[in-house]
Amino acid sequence: MSSTHTTRDPAAAWWRTPQMWLVVGAPLVGVAASLTAAFFAINGADPVLNKADYQRDYKAAQALQGQARIDALARLQPAHQARNNAASPVIPAE
Repeated sequence: MSSTHTTRDPAAAWWRTPQMWLVVGAPLVGVAASLTAAFFAINGADPVLNKADYQRDYKAAQALQGQARIDALARLQPAHQARNNAASPVIPAE
């Protein structure tokens, strides 16, 4: 009887296997990216506007006349309105 004994290479360490880096590395990159996004979302958030301050400023702007009134009302526009109307400024109704 002949014995067919094959010798295997010694097992490589897990960190030297490229497929293992896909299994471990891809989720780690996802976690790092989500933490980075959360950091920027928390630190870059716009402040909440106080409604009483807005109404006070709006009444003060309504009391003005001419170009000063137009400028004061333009400063009170919401961001999306101001952005959309940047090319076409506010035209006073006379």
